[in-house]
Amino acid sequence: MAARSQYEELARQLSAVGAVKRGLARILPAECPGGSASVLTLLSRYGEMRITRLAELLAVDMSVTSRHVAHAVENGWVERLADPTDRRSRILRLTPAGEELLDDLSRRTTEMFAHNLIDWSDEEVGQLNTLLARLRDSFACRGPGGCTPGRHSGDCHVGHSDDSYTRTPV
Repeated sequence: MAARSQYEELARQLSAVGAVKRGLARILPAECPGGSASVLTLLSRYGEMRITRLAELLAVDMSVTSRHVAHAVENGWVERLADPTDRRSRILRLTPAGEELLDDLSRRTTEMFAHNLIDWSDEEVGQLNTLLARLRDSFACRGPGGCTPGRHSGDCHVGHSDDSYTRTPV
């Protein structure tokens, strides 16, 4: 187990990640706030879905999800279709315009990281990716039915066909 001072430093470093998140927010086009970008990302990753599933993946209230979806629909990035299994429900689907915007957002994000991490080696970027994924898994595993500390085996994700257990869309 790491020393208490290392956990305190980790807490300080993670709170500073806000600067990275603000940098990501600054590269978004004015017409595409972060909530809309998250909606587009999830629809691209998981395919068409009901708004209830989208709210679950976003880990936000339905009213917040509805506002994000309405904005994306108004801009032509998402369309609402009748659910063939329940005509009272709607299915959300990414439009070609939404896919085009996502491609642009991906390019912007990649360029931002490439610019800011120019003095990092490929190995260092890979290590960061690995350690962040491990950190995310460690927190996701500690819920009911999850792993015990220090014994993560991946079995805690049985029944999850994707990484939705992280509750983080982007």
